[in-house]
Amino acid sequence: MIRSMTGFARRERQFSWGLLAWELKTVNHRFLEIGCRLPEEFRALEADYRQAVAASVRRGKLDCSLHFRPTAAAKTLEVDQELLAALAARAKQIAAQAGPPARIDVLEMLRWPGVVRADTRETAAMLEAAGALLAEALGDLARSRDSEGGRLAQALEQRCLGLSALAEQVALRLPEIRARIGARMRERIAQFASEVNRERLEQELAILAQRLDVDEEIDRLRGHVTEIRKTFAGPEPAGRRLDFLMQELNREANTLSSKSQDIETTRAAVDMKVLIEQMREQVQNIE
Repeated sequence: MIRSMTGFARRERQFSWGLLAWELKTVNHRFLEIGCRLPEEFRALEADYRQAVAASVRRGKLDCSLHFRPTAAAKTLEVDQELLAALAARAKQIAAQAGPPARIDVLEMLRWPGVVRADTRETAAMLEAAGALLAEALGDLARSRDSEGGRLAQALEQRCLGLSALAEQVALRLPEIRARIGARMRERIAQFASEVNRERLEQELAILAQRLDVDEEIDRLRGHVTEIRKTFAGPEPAGRRLDFLMQELNREANTLSSKSQDIETTRAAVDMKVLIEQMREQVQNIE
């Protein structure tokens, strides 16, 4: 399954007690990293929100922001009298120690987290609505990442076609390259020796051909391309597997280049490495 680690989703809804809006942003990352920014009224369910996100997103750096704007009509508030009394007592103690210029700001005490809170019945409705809205936002985010993943899969498939064409090009040239290397070796031997041990010559040619043979590299390149295509249709996140396959492709292309005794084969190996590097950059954005 190809799903991008880059995505964005926003869901907002107006309720009688206020406006709720979730914003979800994801970028690529080696692991799953979740950051939550929540209003004070919703911090009690932060663990639940994180669990919901982790069930939907496997990998990536994800920023979750919940925005809450209460309506003017939602004026049913509760004051935590015990917390306010404790704050007032502590403020008076500090003011006495600081001296006459010190004063107690009532508004600042009311802004202290937990002193003023919404009505308990409204709070329960708000928390439930935030959870439902988050589920909708996660659905939008998944669709966004799937859509971007489809474009990444198309880009990778185009480069797979390019790799297959280059591998076929190299394979078709192998018989000609072997014949040319054998003829060149026979010509050089003929220049320095009047008599040649034909059996020994054939052995040396076989050893040289084996050392320069790239059939195995071509076969492995084809096999890795096949595995990449299988990964596209698999049910699991493909990013880590594709990253490993990119390393294997690059290894085979490097070996092909080092063994090459033909300028066209060398050029094909360089073109392969360019395509593999382009694929590797795309794979970095896949979950």
